[in-house]
Amino acid sequence: MTQTTSNHTTIAGITIPDSPLAVEATELIRETTNPLIFHHSRRVFLFGSLQARALGITPDPELLYVAALFHDAGLVPPYRSDDQRFELDGADQARAFLLDHGCSEADAQTVWLAIALHTTPEVPYKLAPEIAATTFGVETDVLGLRLTNLQKAEIDAVTTAHPRPDFKRQILQAFTDGFKHRPDTTFGTVNADVLEHFVPGYRHIDFVDVIQNSAWPE
Repeated sequence: MTQTTSNHTTIAGITIPDSPLAVEATELIRETTNPLIFHHSRRVFLFGSLQARALGITPDPELLYVAALFHDAGLVPPYRSDDQRFELDGADQARAFLLDHGCSEADAQTVWLAIALHTTPEVPYKLAPEIAATTFGVETDVLGLRLTNLQKAEIDAVTTAHPRPDFKRQILQAFTDGFKHRPDTTFGTVNADVLEHFVPGYRHIDFVDVIQNSAWPE
């Protein structure tokens, strides 16, 4: 259920941050990405918040919101680069956005880490609540992990507010388009799996090959 009271929007019991910084971040991502990324990013915030509640952690809502909004920005122009992992593109943009709006270096770094690590299994769970909750939100929406932590009414409220029609196919296409031009940046990440599935002839860089063919003589 979505409720709007006293200018606050609440979805599935989670209040959407509406500070000037949050509003500007919302407008920026809505205007510069696309509906797939925007709706997915809002679901990541909502699912991340719900998972945090279920798991007993308390992220700062505004920092989690900014992390969620920017976490996939690096998949699309104008944020997509040619020479680094897409996660770093979004992390860099979010960090710059927060610093430009007077946030502390510590808060900006927390959001940077939340985005940079959101495709790295397990590590985020041990870090700050905002970092963990960003990954929990991503894993819920993309991988369907921990859905049993949530009530059906909560899931329905989130997906009614931010629908996910044909989401599996569309997000895989977005991933492919987001880093097929920089395949080497997927080394050692789950992103290499996407390219192996959807880019003909692509083979991931093999860690064993890197060791065996290194410059060391033995």
